[in-house]
Amino acid sequence: MSDLGAGFGYLVKGQRWAFGHGRWFGLGLLPALITLVVYAGALVGLGYGADDLVAWATPFADDWSSPWLGLLRNGLTVLVFVLGIFLAVITFTAMTLLVGQPFYESLSEAVDRSEGGEVPESGLPFWRELWISARDSLRILVRVAVYGVLLFALGFIPVVGQTVIPALGFCVTGYFLTQELTAVALQRRGMVLKDRLVLLRGRRWAALGFGVPLALAFVVPFVAVFLMPGAVAGATLMARELTEEPGPRPEPASEPHSLRKD
Repeated sequence: MSDLGAGFGYLVKGQRWAFGHGRWFGLGLLPALITLVVYAGALVGLGYGADDLVAWATPFADDWSSPWLGLLRNGLTVLVFVLGIFLAVITFTAMTLLVGQPFYESLSEAVDRSEGGEVPESGLPFWRELWISARDSLRILVRVAVYGVLLFALGFIPVVGQTVIPALGFCVTGYFLTQELTAVALQRRGMVLKDRLVLLRGRRWAALGFGVPLALAFVVPFVAVFLMPGAVAGATLMARELTEEPGPRPEPASEPHSLRKD
C-alpha cells in the first residue's frame, strides 16, 4: 500500500514542477483548453438528449404505470450521463495528448533535463510519433470501452450499482489515465505498448495512487485543463523512477527505436 502514497507523490511533484515552470505550464494549457471546448459541447448535447435516447431505447416500458416508468428511465438517464462522463474523462487525456503531442513531448524532455541524467529521445520524425501515439491510445481506449460497458451493465444491480460500481469506475479510469500519461515518457525510452503495460501492472498501486485522484479532479472540466501540464510532468517523474528501479523489468525491443516497425 505504500505504493499508493508513492503514486500520489508523483502527481503532487508533477504539479509543483509545472507551476514552478511558467512557460511550460502555459504551453501545456493550450491543447487541454482546445479539447475541453469540444468535450464540453459534446457533454451538453448528451445532457439535453439523454432522456430522449433512453426513451427510444426502452419502448417496452411505454405502458408501465407510475412510478416504475419514471424510476427505470430516470435511472437509465443518469447511467447514460455517468457513462458519458466516464468516457469523456478517459478520452480527454488521450485526445489532449494527441492534440498537444509536440508540446507534451517537449515538456516531458524538460522534466527529464531538470532532474539530470540521460534525456532519452525517440529519434523518430513527428508524424511517426503521432501515429504511434494515436494507435496506442486507440488500443487503450478499446480496453476502456470494454470495462465501461461492463460497469454500465453492473450499474443495474440495486445498491451495488449505485455505490461499489462508481468507485470501481474511478479506479479503472485512474489506472488507464496513468497508462496514457506515462506513455509520453516511456515511448521516448523505446518502450512499446506491451512493455509499458507490463511495467505498470507490476506497480498497480502506484498507478492507482497517481491516476485515481487525477480522475476525480478531471470530473471538473476546468480543473482538468489546469492539471494537465503537471500530470504529464508527474507521469514523467514516475516513468523515470520505474525504469531506473533495480530488478527485472520489460526490455525494449532489440531493434533501434527509429527502425522498429510498430
